[in-house]
Amino acid sequence: MPSLSDITTAILTGGLGTRLRSVVSDMPKVLVDICERPFLTFLMDQLVAAKARDVVLCTGHMADKINEVLGSGYKSLKIVHSREPEPLGTGGALRLALPHLNSDAVLVMNGDSFVDVDLATYTEWFFKRDRQASLLLVKVPNTARYGKVIAAEDGRLTAFAEKGLDARPGWINAGIYIMKKSLVASIPADVVFSLEREFFPSLVDKGLYGFCTNGKFIDIGTPESYRQAQEFFLDKKFLDGNNCINKELKEMD
Repeated sequence: MPSLSDITTAILTGGLGTRLRSVVSDMPKVLVDICERPFLTFLMDQLVAAKARDVVLCTGHMADKINEVLGSGYKSLKIVHSREPEPLGTGGALRLALPHLNSDAVLVMNGDSFVDVDLATYTEWFFKRDRQASLLLVKVPNTARYGKVIAAEDGRLTAFAEKGLDARPGWINAGIYIMKKSLVASIPADVVFSLEREFFPSLVDKGLYGFCTNGKFIDIGTPESYRQAQEFFLDKKFLDGNNCINKELKEMD
């Protein structure tokens, strides 16, 4: 069974960060200072803890700054950069990185959010069944900001509710995916394309599953959540770079 050391991880780092510009305007969103270190390094340490090896940074906005900070490696990780010539959306950026994806399945992470989850356990779960793609899901008290993910009893994802339509508690897409490389290849090349709005909804009833975790979740997309992230990472285990701890994880029930 493949482990995280056997598959490539792609991190989506090309977002414009327009909502954060009132707080941070001179750097890409993924490099904002959280507890005196770039936010992206928390994801990198999580991958190191899970024994990942190969990382592709899908860059765009202020790509040079990301390259300057992380270069070709971070601790035990080997890094390559896939730079958009123009904004292509999350799906388009991932499709552009296809030549650098050197495994039959790929772990994909949003570069502006973090989930305290054991990525090795998530990877093991994915390969236990014939799944084509999966979303890591977390439960939040109000799904209106994110949009709600709806699943069947066996964990198959059956629908996505748009943002703003449901303010009740529910499961949301936490921005960490595993998918077969052949699916990445099916994304249209050189066009703007969204994983969240176009790609994943097209996979409903076609082998798309959800994996639930009770791990803490944070994103840094707004000034408010950016401030909350400072508190989120004050926990000593995060500051020490040991941010991937084992928790009880289960399939959606």
